[in-house]
Amino acid sequence: MIPIVGIGAGLVSALLFSVVITGSPLAALLYSAAPLPIFIASLGWNHRSGLFATAAGALAVAVALAPTGGIAFALIIGLPAWWIAYLALLARGDTEGRVEWYPLGNLLLWIAATAALATVGSALVMTTDYETYRSVIARMIETLLSEMVRGKLIALPAGIQVKDLAQSLAPAVPLGIGASFVTTITANLWLAARTVKMSSRLPRPWPFIPSTTLPRQALLLLVVAGFVATMGGFIGVAAMAFAGALLAGFMFSGLATLHDISRGRAWRLPMLISIYVAFVVMQAVLTPLLAIAGVIDTLLGLRKHAALPPPPNRP
Repeated sequence: MIPIVGIGAGLVSALLFSVVITGSPLAALLYSAAPLPIFIASLGWNHRSGLFATAAGALAVAVALAPTGGIAFALIIGLPAWWIAYLALLARGDTEGRVEWYPLGNLLLWIAATAALATVGSALVMTTDYETYRSVIARMIETLLSEMVRGKLIALPAGIQVKDLAQSLAPAVPLGIGASFVTTITANLWLAARTVKMSSRLPRPWPFIPSTTLPRQALLLLVVAGFVATMGGFIGVAAMAFAGALLAGFMFSGLATLHDISRGRAWRLPMLISIYVAFVVMQAVLTPLLAIAGVIDTLLGLRKHAALPPPPNRP
């Protein structure tokens, strides 16, 4: 049963991954859901289903598109989804029969690390020469900026050339890619877990998500990643991607903090509605603010003093 489920999930995931070559907005949306079948198979039927799904999906993409496409599928979609699902179901018991599941904060940290590795993997599939990679990214940015200037969506200051600006922005692109990977992996994990829970196949009791906070080691890792990112080369790409992924993790932690400290308050509903509306219309402004809130909570433990005790776990 496990191989059959895994192979089926891998083929569906490969199809979602492959439609991105059409370049349509719908294809981009379907591509972002490519990890979902592998998450569902891994959470509902054992993590080995995720490995079968990864192998089947990679083989299908390699045959249908190109061998490099199969490698990209495995590095960007399959293996990250399998590994995170494996960690999500890790548990240990004590002598009294109590079970401790893998903490959500540690899982979020692993999602950030996996996102950084997926970013580097996608870069290396493109080319193993760093200068070539940087020039490709710069050309992509230049094309995008030129279209935005031509459509009068943005106006560059006098004396600023599109090509020069693209060259300056290219080293920061892995920051955004790492952050977007964290968002995609987290959203697919949550949706897959909800889907598997509805079928009563989820082994882990549903966790109290508002209690999620990154461990303090994440602060040190963020500082180290920021320092290493200045080194250049693919090491710098990995560090920049990890920094972006960690910032996205702190953003989720900050959002969880607001959910946690507002429990039982009269202003909870209007505050959360305002936050999510602002997140849609002012994402560039709100995301850094939420990341700062997550950093402060990790450093000072704000919710220990402001939040109500978490509800008891339900089996």
